[in-house]
Amino acid sequence: MLKPADLPDTISVFPLPGALLLPRARLPLHIFEPRYLQMLEDTLKTPHRLIGMIQPNPRPNSATQLHAIGCAGRVTQFSETEDGRYMITLAGQSRFRISRELDGFCPYRRCEVSWDGFGQDLGKTETDPELDRDRFLALLRQLFERRNMNTDWDTLKEADDELLINSLSMLLDFSPEDKQALLEAPSLPTRRETLVTLIEFTLRGGDPGQEVWQ
Repeated sequence: MLKPADLPDTISVFPLPGALLLPRARLPLHIFEPRYLQMLEDTLKTPHRLIGMIQPNPRPNSATQLHAIGCAGRVTQFSETEDGRYMITLAGQSRFRISRELDGFCPYRRCEVSWDGFGQDLGKTETDPELDRDRFLALLRQLFERRNMNTDWDTLKEADDELLINSLSMLLDFSPEDKQALLEAPSLPTRRETLVTLIEFTLRGGDPGQEVWQ
């Protein structure tokens, strides 16, 4: 984990709809577009090796067509395929806020960023004292059964709070806007509350009046 003093003022950003990275989590990525291959090559030359994952924002009033807040990950693993593609792993370090996008001849996007307000991201693993794990897993089981998904329930029961909530936030198939809401949650309990709301809404089929708990 990097220290606050190690965080740079400028990073490359990778807009990828639906791809969520959170602090202390890991995100595997397949890099194959020439501009992002160049981004990876340049990033590996830096001391911090950070890439900013961020959601595109197609709204007309978005000046940069990017959401304001993303999460930076450090390249911790990479391997090259025979045809020149890369499989990499980003280890989530800290969220950031875009200050401005930089112009230039670079084929990928680069931004000046601020790390202010996200100091807890570089701290210790978060806990969720209000988590009712049995009830949460019962709700999750309904979702998995609805989607014909399988998982190791024993592992979920034993996972620590942050690993459980953040992994599900990253892996479950929610819209980019929903992923952004999960990213911007100020604390782990808030993220869990947001996640529960999204799961309940999915189980209701978009009907807020339908009963979920059984």
